[in-house]
Amino acid sequence: MRNSFCRVPLPLSSIRSDQRVAVLADSDTRWKWGALTARRLAPDAPAPAGYVLRGRATPTARQLGEAGVGEADGGPVEVTCAEFLAELGRRHYDVVVLALVGGAVQAVLHGVRALWPDPAARPVLVTGYVGVVYEKLADGLLLRHGADLVLANSRHDAARFRAVYEGVGADPAAVVETALPFLDGAAYESAGDRAHRVVFAVQPSVPEGRADRAYLLERAARHARLHPGREVLVKLRSRPGEHTTHLEEHPYQRLAERLPGGLPPNCRLVYGNMGEVLDGTDLLVTVSSTAALESLHRGIPTAVLTDLGIREALGNHHFLGSGCLASWDQLDEGLLPGGDPAWLTAHGVAPVAPVAPAVPVAQAADDPYAAARERVARLLAADRLPPVAPYYTLATAPGYLPGILARHRLAPDGTPLPGTGARAAGESSGARRWLRAHLREAARGAYRHGVQRVAPVIRRLGEL
Repeated sequence: MRNSFCRVPLPLSSIRSDQRVAVLADSDTRWKWGALTARRLAPDAPAPAGYVLRGRATPTARQLGEAGVGEADGGPVEVTCAEFLAELGRRHYDVVVLALVGGAVQAVLHGVRALWPDPAARPVLVTGYVGVVYEKLADGLLLRHGADLVLANSRHDAARFRAVYEGVGADPAAVVETALPFLDGAAYESAGDRAHRVVFAVQPSVPEGRADRAYLLERAARHARLHPGREVLVKLRSRPGEHTTHLEEHPYQRLAERLPGGLPPNCRLVYGNMGEVLDGTDLLVTVSSTAALESLHRGIPTAVLTDLGIREALGNHHFLGSGCLASWDQLDEGLLPGGDPAWLTAHGVAPVAPVAPAVPVAQAADDPYAAARERVARLLAADRLPPVAPYYTLATAPGYLPGILARHRLAPDGTPLPGTGARAAGESSGARRWLRAHLREAARGAYRHGVQRVAPVIRRLGEL
């Protein structure tokens, strides 16, 4: 397996090579984003210390390996929020990347404020989004407010983020325009007016219903039958029993088993790192996956499906004006959509040049992470940083904040609740760790079985 870290160009950095960086993530995709973001921010620093937040989406070893976990410093280690905060109090980290959902980011921010209530030599806190931000914009952003850097993946997103913060009177200075850290890979070499390999990048929860998901799978199989000279790959996010950022109640693997006539010989289900799959792709098809941005960055023809409508619930409305909206019928007839240059530039996915630039990427003037590294270096140069100051406090959100913190076993003041076991990772005995790990895995298995097997039966019987 190719190491994802090695594919990222290493830009110049003013961050010293002895700086220590940690990444806390809560799913496979967020681990990939967090680890690659850490590499972009501090390319000369040692491999980041890795932590994964315990929960229903905790990734398996296979998922972490597929995402490029190889360079994590001995990790990642599975922790609770309280345990991670205890680690921050015991170990010195210069930069901490929070690759988490909004509520978990907010919990860590208040926990850090409780650890360092006065100006102190605390770590620089960085957060952001894994991909397209098409829902819960205000909610997610306000839960992330208080981090030292809130990374926006494009000029378009940076303007939206600042507008949200300014709209509530919160300081927007933390918003920094960057780009998705996994936009890399070689430029696409055109296959002419034909697509030899078509990749349908599926998503765990978009669309959500069984009928819609079965329809999309059937259309992919039909496309393969109509074009026997093409290879049609259905790129899956996880194996049955694994979870990603979102719940997958109707896995495509099981839908394929029930597909009338089955999949044709030139259509198959595949796993693997998306970057590696894209290496041989001539047409990327999806509903609204971030894979579309990776594909567009390489210059690969990319189709964002309209078969189920253009709706906020699907996220494909984000691609209005992109030039990529198309239906399976149009793809069956040979359409190979190309991205609109102005849209691509505004959304941070301008295609990579087909020929290597004359100067190293590290010295390129348009390095999207230069401003973020400069901000981090400036913060690290200070003797002390001010206390974390989230927008949500007991004064601004007294009916909302305590519940968010309680879900992560924190009191309203950000301190761990009694009995949370906020010990450093690895302190307990080997036997206890083994027992707890197996109990957690059994509980996760039962939960996943309930979501994917029991819940659909109950809804069907109850006509819910």
